[in-house]
Amino acid sequence: MATKAELARRRMRAEATRQEKRRVQALWWFEERLWAKGYQVLAGMDEAGRGPLAGPVVAAAVILPRGLFLRGINDSKQLTAEQREQLHQELQRMALGIGIGVVDVAAIDRLNILRATWLAMEQALAALPLTPDYVLLDGHRMPTCPYRQQALIAGDCRSISIAAASIVAKVTRDRMMADLDRIYPQWGFAQHKGYSTPEHLASIQQYGVSEIHRRSFAPVYESFQPHLPLED
Repeated sequence: MATKAELARRRMRAEATRQEKRRVQALWWFEERLWAKGYQVLAGMDEAGRGPLAGPVVAAAVILPRGLFLRGINDSKQLTAEQREQLHQELQRMALGIGIGVVDVAAIDRLNILRATWLAMEQALAALPLTPDYVLLDGHRMPTCPYRQQALIAGDCRSISIAAASIVAKVTRDRMMADLDRIYPQWGFAQHKGYSTPEHLASIQQYGVSEIHRRSFAPVYESFQPHLPLED
């Protein structure tokens, strides 16, 4: 027979589950409105890596099954690395479709980061196994999107589909930066993922720039070492 303390813990766990279900249900608000208007296949889309000084920009598009309850799902920036990895695994199993787009440093420097991000998003949409009839995006509209779209400011914490895409994009890029860290260990990419941290800036001052640094970004081209001239 359960003790009073155990019964109290069970009630607390049950209440926590109810609250989490209400929170996740609220994240379906935009998707539910679109389904009510007759749209059938909804994709959420987000990117990771617009701001770093090094590495690719990655976009993800995710199509979720209607009404999915995924405990803990949120904007990837609100989650720990461990939480993101766990949710990424669950999304790989449960999502109806996931598309990834990756644009490398050479293209970022050639196109500029905004156009490179749009290109990564185009790739992500093209990689989906299902054709969406509506896309929800984080931030701003995508001029090259071939589908109906709605851009949501802070969409990754307002739409479950965008939140899912933010997790997939972030985990995918973080893994890529960890792999690149093994090739370019001096710069510590596994720790800062290419972002402009004091440690990263100090490593640029000490070692110069690597092949995966974005030479069109001011903190990089202002720090060129004489033996690493800016190439055409």
